[in-house]
Amino acid sequence: MLLLYVLLSIVDISLLGRTLKLIDYESLSAIVSLLMVSRGLELSGVFTRIAPYIIRLSDGDEKRFLFIMIVIVSFSSSLIMNDTAMFVFIPLIMTMSKIAEIDVKKAVSLTAIAANVGSALTPIGNPQNIIIWRFYRVSVHEFILAMFPYVFLWVFVLLLFVFIGGGKEQFQVFTMPDVKLNKTLMFSSATLLFVDVVLIQLGHALWALPLTLAILTVVERRILLSIDIALIITFAFIFIDFKELSMLMHAFNILPTLKSSIGVVLLSAGLSQLISNVPATVVLISAGKPEWLPLALGVNLGGTGIVIGSLANLIALRISGIGIRDFHKYSIPYFLIALGSSILVVSV
Repeated sequence: MLLLYVLLSIVDISLLGRTLKLIDYESLSAIVSLLMVSRGLELSGVFTRIAPYIIRLSDGDEKRFLFIMIVIVSFSSSLIMNDTAMFVFIPLIMTMSKIAEIDVKKAVSLTAIAANVGSALTPIGNPQNIIIWRFYRVSVHEFILAMFPYVFLWVFVLLLFVFIGGGKEQFQVFTMPDVKLNKTLMFSSATLLFVDVVLIQLGHALWALPLTLAILTVVERRILLSIDIALIITFAFIFIDFKELSMLMHAFNILPTLKSSIGVVLLSAGLSQLISNVPATVVLISAGKPEWLPLALGVNLGGTGIVIGSLANLIALRISGIGIRDFHKYSIPYFLIALGSSILVVSV
């Protein structure tokens, strides 16, 4: 659908203009800023310094390594957002893959899933939670208490994937040459990461991009030359306004589904597979204002299935370079098992 829209835009300049007006530039500004900050941290050499400590902590055991990464990423994502976590942890995993003989495809896939499920815990963990939190005016305390049993279940299922799935009992660790740490770039990037996240959460995402550009231009200009333009274009079309889809839901009489908690979970999780979980949240709220908890469960779980379900998945795949098929090998079975388990809990 998006590809057809792009082709039509090339032919019709006026349509291209209307398309540009539909893009959510605040979200695009936030993501581009975080992309540059992540690149700054990577170029500073900090990941190369941290990676050996995690490798040693895992004691050469791949399952222990994945267990450590899932726990760290799940917790971190609830505080710094799942998309931000991908910018931090995927480069770290890629660095560790140069030090140890780990299964990169499995590590990246499970890390992306961990970021999605861990971020579901708090109202600031991901964009769809922020939308639900603000629209329904749920207190932070109420939100966390309601989501905790489900997030615990989802993380537990993910850890079962690690222990039941195959893998090397022991992986080989390679010798890495010392990498000089650029402390100025590291502290500048780390500070920008904190400032950008705060600006985004306070609703001032448009300020994040010029601030990041200005500081990184002074500190390290080569970051600007290494930005992935194709990834930015992909983000731009993901952030198109999908509110009009709510009209189709009225036309096809889908709204009665929103009266049932299980129906909301299934519909929101399914719709997330088609248009991603953030637009799905907006569409369903606009269409019928379902109960907030089933909606939150569905759209958060929806991010763990097909790659388009969550922006965090696309970020992880683009940074790491692993294939969509490799990701789906882990994500789709996980999504089906976690969704089925959640439905059982909701129906009790």
